[in-house]
Amino acid sequence: MGGKGQTRWVREGRTPDNFDCVYRRLRRRYKRHPLESFTDVRDPFETLVSGILSSRTRDETTNQVMRRLFPRYGTPKKMLRLSEEELARLIYPVGFYRQKARFLREACRMLVEEFGGKVPETREELMRIPGVGRKVANLILSVVFGQDVICVDTHVHRISQRLGWQVAKTPEETEQNLMRILPRRSWRYINLILVNHGQRVCHPVGPECSRCPIADCCPRVGVENPR
Repeated sequence: MGGKGQTRWVREGRTPDNFDCVYRRLRRRYKRHPLESFTDVRDPFETLVSGILSSRTRDETTNQVMRRLFPRYGTPKKMLRLSEEELARLIYPVGFYRQKARFLREACRMLVEEFGGKVPETREELMRIPGVGRKVANLILSVVFGQDVICVDTHVHRISQRLGWQVAKTPEETEQNLMRILPRRSWRYINLILVNHGQRVCHPVGPECSRCPIADCCPRVGVENPR
């Protein structure tokens, strides 16, 4: 960390010069997390389930499954009434639906037997739940519980590098880099603004720099999408 190959911001532990421009404009532009299109983020269990289902699955598919699943099975106890086979049929066609059905049943069992029916509020406890890695745990902590953590997904990983903030090979390294250089007040919102921006404008291939609200703050304009 902070060695050769890193940005000067990370090496020096300083906030990037273009951060205020990026953060201020994107916070004005994006108010709601994309997750809210198919999940009530005030409900920790609903957000936990959608986080497990959404791995390697398109948002449209997750949305469809959540609409089918939650009206009838919206609590851990209710979901435990389903067999693994019944649950697998209900969540099809999400990616790895059989494995996720097993994860969901075990998650519900743990919530009921070990956590008093509630979703835990620490990363360590969340990551004990099957299907919950660091990304989903941090998403729940930041979006649902309002904790100061940075949830790194592919959008945050990609765009923070395009903006020149940091370079890293793994999401975990990206998280550590961003915690080192970004103001703590911004941590819980970074995923919200960069996921929105990545889905709508700053695509992995063919970013739409000509209509980007932060184009004049971005060192990649003219490199990935020359004008």
